[in-house]
Amino acid sequence: MYDPNFAADPHSAYAEMRHRYHPSLVPVDLAPHVPATLVISHATAVRILNDPEHFPSDPREWQVTVPADTPVLAMMAWFPAARYNTGAAHDRYRSASVASIDGVDTNNINALVEDIAIPLINKFCGKGAADLMADYAFGLVLEVLNRICGCPAEIGKQVATGMAARFDQRSTLTAQQGMTMIKDALMELIQLKRANPEPEKDATSRLVIHPSALDDVEVFAQLMSFYGAGFELERNLITNTLELMLRDPRYGAFGGDYGRNLSTVTALDEVLFNDPPMANFCFRYPKQPIMVDSMWLDANQPVVVSLAACNNDPAIRVAVDPGGSHIGNRAHVAFGGGPHACPAKPLAYEIAQHGIDQLFAAVPDMTPAVPVEQLEWRPGPFHRALKEFPVVFDKLPPMRVR
Repeated sequence: MYDPNFAADPHSAYAEMRHRYHPSLVPVDLAPHVPATLVISHATAVRILNDPEHFPSDPREWQVTVPADTPVLAMMAWFPAARYNTGAAHDRYRSASVASIDGVDTNNINALVEDIAIPLINKFCGKGAADLMADYAFGLVLEVLNRICGCPAEIGKQVATGMAARFDQRSTLTAQQGMTMIKDALMELIQLKRANPEPEKDATSRLVIHPSALDDVEVFAQLMSFYGAGFELERNLITNTLELMLRDPRYGAFGGDYGRNLSTVTALDEVLFNDPPMANFCFRYPKQPIMVDSMWLDANQPVVVSLAACNNDPAIRVAVDPGGSHIGNRAHVAFGGGPHACPAKPLAYEIAQHGIDQLFAAVPDMTPAVPVEQLEWRPGPFHRALKEFPVVFDKLPPMRVR
C-alpha cells in the first residue's frame, strides 16, 4: 500500500483484493516489512469499530516489535490521546477533546474562513494560475487550526514551517525536524495558555483548564490529534472536492441534468463516500487471537479499516444508494465509527464548505491546468491526497481585505 501504483489507482487495488483474497479481510504491507490486515467489508468494519474490548486502539504491544525508523510510526505510534487508548484513559482524553472542540463557535466559521482565504487568494489572483493545494488549501486549513487553537502569529509560523516539512516535498527541512519544530511550538503555546487561559476564545485554553487535569504532554497529544488528523484530512477534503467539482459536468455552470443545483455540500458528501481523504485509518490491535469472518487475526497486530473500500463495498453499495449518485447521502464511514468516531465532523464540513465556496466566489472561472489523468497522487498507505492541483483562470485584481 506504500507503492506509488496503489496511490495512483487505489480502487482498482481494492477490487483486486476482493477478487484474489478474502471478501472482508486482506493481508497488506503498510511499509516494507510492516504487515497488517486491511478491512474492506462495511459490515466487518462496523463490528470492529464498535468492539473496543476485543479490538482496542492501543499500539504499544505492536510498536516495540518494529524498527524505530519505520515510516508509518509517525502516524501509528502511541500518544496519550483518545484515539490511541481504550477504556478509562480513552474516556478521560476524549472528554477533554470533545469539550475543547464543542467550544468552537461554528456560527463564526464563515467569517473566519473568509478572513484567512482572501489574503491567500490575493497572492495568486493576479497571476491567472495557482496550485490549489500549496497556494490555498495548505495555508487555509493550517491558519484555521491556528486560530481555533489560539496560536499567536509567531508560534503559528513555527507550526506552519513544521507542517510543511512533514507534508510538503519542497521543504528544506526533514520530516523529523518538522516534528521537532511543531512540538517546540505547541509546548510554548501550552505554557502561554496555562499562564493566561481564555477558554471562551480558544481550544487550547479549554484543554488546559478541563477537569481531566491533563499534563503538558497530554495537552500536546490532544493538540497533535487536532493538527495531525485535522490538517491532513481537511486540506485533502478541500482539494479532492475541488477536483471533483472542476472535473465533473454535474457541478459545472452548464453541466448535466443538475446544473448548479448540486451544492458544495453534495460534492463533499460524494468525495467522502467515494474517495475519502483519510482512505485507510482507524488502527486496531486485537488483544488475543480472534476469528473474524472465518479468518484468524493475530494478537497485537494492526488491523486497519479501509474507509474507502468499505464505503464502496458491493454488499452495501446498491442497498445504500441504488442510483449511485450519493446525492444527500451521508451513510459513509469517512469519519470512522464507534467510540473513536471523529468528534470534529460538523466542524470539518463547515470549514471545507466555506473554504470552497469562498474560492469559487472569488475565482469563478477556474479550470484544471492539466488533464485529470495527469494529476499525481501522493504515495502512502493512509491518505488520498493530490501532490498538487494546478488551475488556470482569467487574471483578477486583488480583493479588499476586511
